[in-house]
Amino acid sequence: MSASGAQGNRLAAVVGAGLIGRSWAMIFARAGWTVRVYDPAAGVADGAPALCAAGLRELATHGLCDDPDAAARRIVPAATLAEAVDGVALVQENGPEQLPVKQALFAELDAAAGPDTILASSSSAIRASLFTEGLAGRHRCLVGHPVNPPHLIPIVELSGATWTAPEVIERARAIYDEIGQAPVTVLKEVEGFIVNRLQGALLAEAFRLVSEGYVTPQDLDKTVADGLGLRWSFMGPFATIELNAPGGIPDYCARYTGFYKRLAAEPPAPAVYEAPATDTIMRQWQPTADPAARMRWRDERLAALRAHKNTQGEG
Repeated sequence: MSASGAQGNRLAAVVGAGLIGRSWAMIFARAGWTVRVYDPAAGVADGAPALCAAGLRELATHGLCDDPDAAARRIVPAATLAEAVDGVALVQENGPEQLPVKQALFAELDAAAGPDTILASSSSAIRASLFTEGLAGRHRCLVGHPVNPPHLIPIVELSGATWTAPEVIERARAIYDEIGQAPVTVLKEVEGFIVNRLQGALLAEAFRLVSEGYVTPQDLDKTVADGLGLRWSFMGPFATIELNAPGGIPDYCARYTGFYKRLAAEPPAPAVYEAPATDTIMRQWQPTADPAARMRWRDERLAALRAHKNTQGEG
């Protein structure tokens, strides 16, 4: 039995009701939890349940939500931060990715939430130690970083500060696992955690290859979508290379890493993200005319892939 189940507390708070916050609300609600949603902007929390209901119905069309109407009824707006966090097992904070905002918000959360409530941030890169150091309850604070959109991509990176209690990390991991996410533990604090550091390495090389004229941005994307991404959708890089050499990972390193060592010695420069490199890319790239429609297409494809993976189980 998970920690939350053992305590009988299936109540969560979502603070910040933008795209990520609403996604978290859907995740908790479809798993049977009641979710209180709070946002400091007028009317945002009140509008969240209807938007979440539409999202839950869409999930149901892919078999990713058993009872969308019942789940939607479990999402309720809260008028104040104190009302939202009262008695909940976990708070998922989704404020702006700005350190002063995180510091102020976590000070409020620490003062308002009960002593056993876990305080988790959806921070994409800001380390927990930077916004929790001075808090009386800093031991129950951590980052629970999702990937957008969280209701379709289940990974959650759990990263605590040196003062975050190991028991809190384990309780948080049990909760995220219970609600259908895929938690991983970041063993030591590092800026960007794991997902964004891996993504950053790939992006930097992609920017370099296109800006220096080795490939078009369209063919670069095809290389990932129709090449590396097919394996990576169900196998990580270590599992991949283990199968690419008869003797597994050590054999792969012995056979094939000469090129990788040379590449690592000359990494892409930070300037790949600036003009004139970006100008070269944008001269070839054709921005989508309807980003909202493209996002809907992306979410449809992700939902279909998530549903397929759910039917396959672990390899």
